Amino acid sequence: MRGVDNFFSALEGVSPAAAGFTHLDPAAARAQAESAHGDLAGLVVPAKDLNNVAGMPTGLGSTLRVHLAEADDPVVRMLRERGAVVPGKTATSELGLTAYCEPVGGVAPHNPCLPGCTPGGSSGGAAVAVARGIVAAAQGSDGGGSLRVPAAACGLVGFKPAHDRRDGLAATGFLTRDLALTARLHGLDPEAGRVRVGLLTEPLFAPRADVDTRWERGARLAAERLADAGHEVVEVSRPEATDEVFDVFRVLLLSGAAQATGPASPVVADLRRRGLALTDAQVTGAVARRARIAELYRHAWGVDALLTPTLAYDPPALGAFSRLAPADDFDAQTAWTPWGSLFNLTGGAAVSVPVDAARPLPASVQIGSFTLSDAAVLALAAQVTP
Repeated sequence: MRGVDNFFSALEGVSPAAAGFTHLDPAAARAQAESAHGDLAGLVVPAKDLNNVAGMPTGLGSTLRVHLAEADDPVVRMLRERGAVVPGKTATSELGLTAYCEPVGGVAPHNPCLPGCTPGGSSGGAAVAVARGIVAAAQGSDGGGSLRVPAAACGLVGFKPAHDRRDGLAATGFLTRDLALTARLHGLDPEAGRVRVGLLTEPLFAPRADVDTRWERGARLAAERLADAGHEVVEVSRPEATDEVFDVFRVLLLSGAAQATGPASPVVADLRRRGLALTDAQVTGAVARRARIAELYRHAWGVDALLTPTLAYDPPALGAFSRLAPADDFDAQTAWTPWGSLFNLTGGAAVSVPVDAARPLPASVQIGSFTLSDAAVLALAAQVTP
């Protein structure tokens, strides 16, 4: 019960919404804690509001989409079976389709490091709960950087494990404050031999985007640390075929958005409209091209892993993206996060970790895999974070 007691103590004087939550069930949390057993016994891990928790409302990032969940999603069931306590749900953007977190009809949580700014998304509520010290870990998902972006925006660890491309763009993972807990949650024992790492600081999917000096400097600092650890680090550049690669991501994202029903925010409605306009040939062509993307970059760079800044610049103010016209909103998000979606396309593991102790927000880097295991990616991350 100590973990649950500490959780509710941390919430004293803080509204659930300000702590990143859309729903809390204290009675259910205490009941879970009383019967918890397993390697995560007593660890409090809230679920993202895209995932079902039996008996709790699932809002999918919008008060217009709320329904009562009848059963646990697989990741929630896994957490409970290992003894973790799932006390409620954390905020997300509508259907998880944006890199910021402004739930429709709900409260947009503030970044604990930079009040008034976005905590990133779509797993923004999870990042807020961890960054505020309310929980040590929170579950999230990542379909285009949705764990790694809020991790970087709030100075946390965000890990997207490797996933099967046939399952779509997204993978389930966690936000934490340290790599050891991340490894424990995923059942990994990080260990890495000497590998070849590519350093890319120019924007990948928004070639005209500006990268802030301190975020580029963070990536170069991480590269120095990896070289000092005995790895071969080489600087790489953006391949010419990258525009076509991002078109694959765009088509797959839009085809998923086309499945959305009911009232929607302007950006989701625009994504749905554009998705419905796609032809079957465009979608099947994107799926076929996606299968060749990992090999394209392996051939171009000849590296085991890629090192980049996670973000191009500091988190902007709440509303900075959503006040734009939908097409401009999408482009601005891409310019802020121009590297992350590569590993949703390839299926490779990718992690974001802070690399300095700057306050109020450290710079963070992404390490993504082309040939390495999940455990090896976390081992590399441990060699760059202070």
